[in-house]
Amino acid sequence: MVTQKTIGILGASGYTGAELVRLLLRHPRVDLKVLTADRRAGQSMGDVFPQLAPYDLPRLVAIDDIDWAGVGLDLVFCALPHATTQKVLKDLLAKAPATRVVDLSADFRLRDPAAYAKWYGHEHHALELQKEAVYGLVEMYRREIKAARLIANPGCYTTCAQLPLLPLLKAKAIETDGIVVDAKSGVTGAGRSAKEEMLFCEVSDGFHAYGVGGHRHMAELDQEFSKAAGREVVVSFTPHLVPMNRGILSTIYVRGRRGRTAEDLHAIVSERYAREPFVHVLPFGKTPQTRHVRGSNMTLIGVAADRIPGRAILVSTLDNLTKGASGQAVQNMNLVLGFPETMGIDQPPMFP
Repeated sequence: MVTQKTIGILGASGYTGAELVRLLLRHPRVDLKVLTADRRAGQSMGDVFPQLAPYDLPRLVAIDDIDWAGVGLDLVFCALPHATTQKVLKDLLAKAPATRVVDLSADFRLRDPAAYAKWYGHEHHALELQKEAVYGLVEMYRREIKAARLIANPGCYTTCAQLPLLPLLKAKAIETDGIVVDAKSGVTGAGRSAKEEMLFCEVSDGFHAYGVGGHRHMAELDQEFSKAAGREVVVSFTPHLVPMNRGILSTIYVRGRRGRTAEDLHAIVSERYAREPFVHVLPFGKTPQTRHVRGSNMTLIGVAADRIPGRAILVSTLDNLTKGASGQAVQNMNLVLGFPETMGIDQPPMFP
């Protein structure tokens, strides 16, 4: 008999929570035991998301009603707003220290408490947990993730930018100054809570930049790029909101170092990801589209030559709710619980 692991999802009524449920319903080794949604407590998942009505799922409960010591969860996904997460996980892990956690918020991604305070406007409330958190970009931290109790799932924009750039920075193949990340995201990246600027008439039939010069994901990019390069790296990053439901596409501009051509950069990235199940590098000169990854845990990367000698253009795309959030979180879960890494998240993209 195959042993199943008991799983909880905190914040199951949001987009990433629902995506976790969608993915885990087809996972053969998972028993979804706890689903929380404070404002929806007492309701079924089918009440909140009709597409999930046919499935036998636990009713939604409030976080404060959970007996962490008694419920005996093997792993918890935390899909709560930042700052809220710190307090909840501090209480959870104090009462159930053997429970593993994959946190989808930004609360544990930054290793430097001062950087967290600067970018999020308040001190961190769980510094001891922050010290033990492992950054959950699987392709770069697979070994560390396997042994971790608390995994900080990366941001969607940052995953899309890091996967093409980190191998090049580690190989010292590109100049560290002058990197430009021009990124576009679908509306689900803003979450499910009601916001005036997310109303249909505010978003549809238009396209705009936001967080210009000060988006919080910049801190995450600075941290990981600087670590990879072995020196301080600060890139130009501008996010844009596109009137589509899912997807992120990043167009990245770089300069080759010491005569490296765009073809050289393509070779480095291709070799780095040749054996990775969820990162695929297209033939040189080909670039991906968001529709090519929709609903999947896949990242597609393209490399093309710029018309300016010595420069290259990288194009990376992923589904912000899957590889950018919940799919990557399940990938992390598979690692820490000893399952095959692709289990439950190996579905191909939906097209059209």
